[in-house]
Parts: sequence; structure tokens; C-alpha cells
Amino acid sequence: MKNKTMIGHILAFVCIMIWGSTFVSSKILLDTFTPIELLFIRFLIGFITLCILSPKILKLENRKDEIWYILSGLTGVFLYYFIESTALVYTYATNVGVIISIAPFFTSILAYLCFKDEPFKINFVVGFIVAFIGIFFISFNGQQMHLSPKGDILTIVAAIMWAIYSVVLKKVNALGHTSIQNTKRIFAWGLFFMTLSLPILGFDVSIDEILIPRNLLNLLFLGVIACAGCFVIWNHSCSILGSVRTNQYVYLNPIATIIFSVIILHEKITPCIVLGTILTLSGLIISEYKKES
Repeated sequence: MKNKTMIGHILAFVCIMIWGSTFVSSKILLDTFTPIELLFIRFLIGFITLCILSPKILKLENRKDEIWYILSGLTGVFLYYFIESTALVYTYATNVGVIISIAPFFTSILAYLCFKDEPFKINFVVGFIVAFIGIFFISFNGQQMHLSPKGDILTIVAAIMWAIYSVVLKKVNALGHTSIQNTKRIFAWGLFFMTLSLPILGFDVSIDEILIPRNLLNLLFLGVIACAGCFVIWNHSCSILGSVRTNQYVYLNPIATIIFSVIILHEKITPCIVLGTILTLSGLIISEYKKES
């Protein structure tokens, strides 16, 4: 049991580290594609990858179970990513980085309301506050915070969407199918909702733009690894640890971003970043340690 739990923690950590690096690829690709175009292409690549890995069509014993896949695709794939991308148009990336970190808090509240087996304890609140302060130091790094109500509210909504997805995912995992099968079906519904939005939001992408080497490599990274690979291991981690414990790793996302900023963009590490990293890791330890006791 301990080995299985450790695997769950490792999977969540690896996933967050990869997701923390995606900003580099996204920044490059947004020079060519709009947010919805990039979103659709990366998840389409991810879906095709999962179909190759698991070509068998998942047949549900109870058609009513489809609602959990529909809700997962709507909230965790389409709405979360689209709302977050839209928020970046109206507010600063630093604001989004800080505000989105409240997703674990919303997840804990929803899990407590929906499933009494995931108790909402005081240690989680303390850990959340400590980690949130740390994320604040990392994201703003001594700069002045600029409030943008429209963008900031959209980011809060995005965090709520991810929390809903995390809770609904528990229902999906309880159906007993493999993580790849579940993720593939969730992606299918996410792409369905994206397709409905394309006539309104617009989609003007040429194959020549996709085949530009720089674009193609980054699209493959986002689609195959960050989407297909990470969603599978994240969903599997949730099935092992539960949605609340797995989502605590969201606190590490800004740290992962800082690491790749230093490695790839050669950005400097400042005292604020060091302090923020210590606080964020401390918050995660506080939340997890009490739960193990």
C-alpha cells in the first residue's frame, strides 16, 4: 500500500514538473496560433496519441455513466483551459499564476461536500495559506501587484472548473476502467465542446503553419507529453491518492515554472523566489504530514 501511495506522489510530481515547463512551448506557439486554435490542436494530438495507445472503444455498461465523462471533458479540458487562456488577455500572467493556485482549496471544499470520506481538516487550511503566500512571493518577485477585475474573476472561475473536474474524476475512476481509456473519453468530450465553439471563436490554421519545425516540435510536446501523457498519469494519481491530495501538487507549479525559466530562459533566482519556494514546499508538507498521521 505504501509503495502504491509513493507511486501516486511520484506521478503527480512528474506531471506538475512537465506542466510547469509548457509555458515555453505555449509562448512560442501563440506567435502563430490563437488560444483556441492552440488548445484544439494540442488536445487533438493528445487524443490521437491515446487512440494509438489504446484503440479499443470503451463500452459503458450503464449509459448514465456517460454524464461523468461529459462533465470531465467540459470542465477539465474545455472550460478550464479556455477560461484561463482568456483571462490572460485581460490580466497579468503573474495574477493568473497566483489565483489559479487556489484550485486545491476549492477541490477540498467540493470533495468534502460531495464525499464525506475526504475530510476538510484544519491542517489543509494552514498548508494552503502558507503555500499561497509562497506562491505570491514567487509570482510577483518584488513587483507591484496589478488588479484586473475581469481577468482575475475569470481566473477564479477557471480554478473552480479545475476543482469540479477533480471531484468528478473520482466518479470516473470509480467506474473501474484504465486511466488511458478514461482520459481518451474525457478528451473526446473536451474536443466536442471545442468544436462547437470554433465557428464562434474562429479557426484559421494552415497545415504549413503546423509543419514549421519549431511549431511542430512544440505541438508534439504539448499534445503527446503534456496532454496525453500528463492527463493519464494525473488521473491515475487521483485514483491512488484522491483528488484532494493530488491537487496539493498544484502548489508546485510556480516552482516548476521557475526552474525551467532558469534553465531555458536563463532568468535569475532572487531572494523572493528562494523564500517563496521554501514557503510553498512547507505548505505542501504541512497539508500532507497531518493527513498521514
